[in-house]
Amino acid sequence: MTRNIFRVLLALFYGFAGYRHLVDPAPFLSITPDWVPAKAFVVAFTGWAELAGAAGLLQPWSKRLRRAAGIGLALYALCVWPANVNHMMMYLDGTIDGPSMAYHGPRMVAQPLIIWLALWVGEATDWPLRRKTRAAAGMGGSV
Repeated sequence: MTRNIFRVLLALFYGFAGYRHLVDPAPFLSITPDWVPAKAFVVAFTGWAELAGAAGLLQPWSKRLRRAAGIGLALYALCVWPANVNHMMMYLDGTIDGPSMAYHGPRMVAQPLIIWLALWVGEATDWPLRRKTRAAAGMGGSV
């Protein structure tokens, strides 16, 4: 039950973010590192990737597709981390105005949690929430 709630919440988060990437790409373009080629294409592609991942998490008929969506969104969160770091660095060096460290600090800490959450809600991992059994604890049998 809890996993399903977080699956829906994460899908809504990624669905909204994907929508924002497509309808208003300017903020995302502004924080994309300079070394990224074809920035407009990359921002649009990431928007579509977020929408596809959200749809994959929400579909009810295939655990394999939900798992693939979770893995894809985890990889996505890892790949966009440089843009998040770049955004924070731009704020720190005064290149842009915007959210303070009260936003950027938790965002940097949350990124690994978002990666894990995508894997967990997609059922690619149960760590560290799996139910312990006697066999797993070396006691034989299951609880």
